[in-house]
Amino acid sequence: MAQEVLVMGPIPAAQLEQLEQNYRIHKLWQAENPEAKLNEVRNNITGMVSTAFFGVTAKIIRALPNLEIISHFGVGYDSVDVKVAKEQGIIVTNTPDVLTDDTADIGIALTLAVFRRTVEGDIYVRSGQWIKKGPMPLGRSLRGKTMGIVGLGRIGQAIAKRAEAFGLNIIYHGPRDKKVSYPFVASLEEMAAKSDILMVACPYSADTHHLVDAKVLKALGRDGVLVNIARGKIVDEKALIDALEAGLIAGAGLDVFEKEPDVPSALCRLDNVVLQPHVGSATHEPRGAMAQLVVDNLLLYFEKAEVLTPV
Repeated sequence: MAQEVLVMGPIPAAQLEQLEQNYRIHKLWQAENPEAKLNEVRNNITGMVSTAFFGVTAKIIRALPNLEIISHFGVGYDSVDVKVAKEQGIIVTNTPDVLTDDTADIGIALTLAVFRRTVEGDIYVRSGQWIKKGPMPLGRSLRGKTMGIVGLGRIGQAIAKRAEAFGLNIIYHGPRDKKVSYPFVASLEEMAAKSDILMVACPYSADTHHLVDAKVLKALGRDGVLVNIARGKIVDEKALIDALEAGLIAGAGLDVFEKEPDVPSALCRLDNVVLQPHVGSATHEPRGAMAQLVVDNLLLYFEKAEVLTPV
């Protein structure tokens, strides 16, 4: 009898079709009454696919007595209660590496957009201001500036390599010194004070909740720019808005927010902020590779009780 897999949210069609060819699939996000559907299939589910926007709570995990594996679509897995899953003996996997380059690209794109005012420039041309007002105000160069990276993991290191190509100096902060060529700064506040760009690229956890707070933003200073391509809750969003409105920092580039997709109107009104709808890995190639890794983890687990990318 085929294994039964609960799919919490949509993944690319090609890989969803692979799941349907190998398992009996239950698409919870399409159910008219998800709670009733969960109760109907709870005893049969042995595998699960989760996503950043359709995660897995402790309540759901405990409601599935025969669940063996959660194959998560994403490198960040903060939407899955991993602690409870492991307490229940459930394996959790994620999809690292395949989205590193595209997410790093967005980090650099946001940095350029804020410093060179590319979004403002687009509006300036489209609205006819170029003809009416002449050249728009100048942007700022990246060369010679310092980027302080919060979290020098796979994505942080990929950002660092790209930033070096633009002539940026790199320093980093994290839970430990990784003994790499870039200088390590043990205090985040101290690193912010040394940085022109504070790039947030660390995982989200209880330890990193509001890691970038009012003190860190104040240390970043009036010429500093915050870029966040990690998770919205790592930054105290209210403190960020206050700092931007008061001119305590120069600007921000944000791909993530505290309560996605609800973005504060105060951020939308600011000209010195560039906003993106959480598109770090949103290209066809990595999304397909991520989905394939989700499928491959399930296939390998149910065939050999092994996985490729355990959390």
